Amino acid sequence: MSAALATEAAAWRRLLDGASAPYRSAGRFAWHFARGKLGYDPVFRHLLATGLVAPQARVLDIGCGQGLLASLLRACAALRAAGDWPAGWPAAPAGARITGIERMPRDVQRARAALAEDGGMRFVCGDMRTEAFPESDTVVILDVLHYVTHAEQEAVLARVRDALVPGGHLLLRVGDAGSRRGFAISQWVDRAVTRLRGHTVPPVYGRTLAEWIAQLRQLGLQVESRPMSAGTPFANVLLVAQRT
Repeated sequence: MSAALATEAAAWRRLLDGASAPYRSAGRFAWHFARGKLGYDPVFRHLLATGLVAPQARVLDIGCGQGLLASLLRACAALRAAGDWPAGWPAAPAGARITGIERMPRDVQRARAALAEDGGMRFVCGDMRTEAFPESDTVVILDVLHYVTHAEQEAVLARVRDALVPGGHLLLRVGDAGSRRGFAISQWVDRAVTRLRGHTVPPVYGRTLAEWIAQLRQLGLQVESRPMSAGTPFANVLLVAQRT
């Protein structure tokens, strides 16, 4: 491993420690879930290593769960302040202000117990289908939209487009229903984790990758797709969509 890669790996370990630590105060499950999700899901490190969340960005995290992205962004600010941000990564998302929307009260309670809400962070217990979306530079929706009907997906995405400032980005991770085996595995794991978190498993309304891209383009968004299943058996794709 090169020196640069070793530095980035060490920085990621410090970020993982820093982002997981607050959840100790929210209970044993909250800490283990944070540690596992942040450590094994490739999307979180990708967001930082590719600069998809800019410094000072107004971030809307739809389906935020217990606030993992918010905790990670806070840990990024601390790492930058300590002078340990990797030179090979884009600028740290320091100063990012995040609003999290989550329908499950238990998850919102865990987020609030772990992360003191302040002017740069708040968590709303609400339904993405009806909750107002604030003006945002970046909207993040990870593995959530398939839980509502296709018509509701389209309505949410239209409202996201309207909430984005010109040049703003939607970071939407979806499962590609066209990849039958990977999609089936991801849904099985998703259902198991949902039950473990104490929630009822809702029905799933999947789409193929081509259908997701077509829907975003129909809304006037420019779309780029990135595979986001590294190290997993899933069929996940991150769609980076920009409002022009």
